[in-house]
Amino acid sequence: MLKKYVWGRQTIEQLAEESERSHVWVKKHLDVALEHEQILMPQSTPIAADMTFWGRGYGVMVFRSPTLKKNLWWTESLFETPFVYRDGLTALRKQGWTVTSAVIDGKRGVAQVFEHAGIPVQYCQFHQVKTVTKYLTRKPKTEAARELRAVALMLSRATEQEFKNALATWYVKHETFFFEKSPAPHKKRGWEYTHKRLRAAYRSLKSNLSRLFTYQRYPELRIPNTTNTLDGMFSQIKNRIAVHRGLSRERRYKIISEILKGSTE
Repeated sequence: MLKKYVWGRQTIEQLAEESERSHVWVKKHLDVALEHEQILMPQSTPIAADMTFWGRGYGVMVFRSPTLKKNLWWTESLFETPFVYRDGLTALRKQGWTVTSAVIDGKRGVAQVFEHAGIPVQYCQFHQVKTVTKYLTRKPKTEAARELRAVALMLSRATEQEFKNALATWYVKHETFFFEKSPAPHKKRGWEYTHKRLRAAYRSLKSNLSRLFTYQRYPELRIPNTTNTLDGMFSQIKNRIAVHRGLSRERRYKIISEILKGSTE
């Protein structure tokens, strides 16, 4: 019944009708149903690590092997903090896994969790472009913003040196504009930078630069340059969860765990 509920997308109502039982009986049966086991042989692998949320009060963190195309570890959490990532890394190592690299979305403090353990970190280039677009929009109005977004869009096809050169060239060209100031009587210093969002976009690229091309420095590790392998998995989970209304937290996590383990067929 659990298999039909998760993979067949049958609702409580449909299962009750099919089994000729009450809704209460079906829910109890699902809640006590045993989850299938996932048996994987610990080995060396890169991982993609990220968290997805349902509203503000519930999230699931997942560590996935992009080479094995398997989810290796996951847990519930209210917040995305470095401590959750540390717990995942610790758990995998205890199981015998060797994490050769980590692809993450750039959350503050997370890179250090892996780097302190001697693991190279790649920031997701797709998320970096999203961050720049958040500040500049898809259709920036100023020349400087348009050209900075164009530089960001080079990420997936440029070498590290090409990207550094393009970013440096942009900065030299637009330095005066970058440092423009506007009167701000409410500020202690009496002024503020005029183009705050442009500056934020540039700072994001500049500060993340050292981790945006890790995959090019370690070709032998087969590091992906995005967390797309997880983004697709999260979309699948949310599509399947959406079929079932009024889920308790426990039953929702049970469905999520079954999906993350993968189909038994």
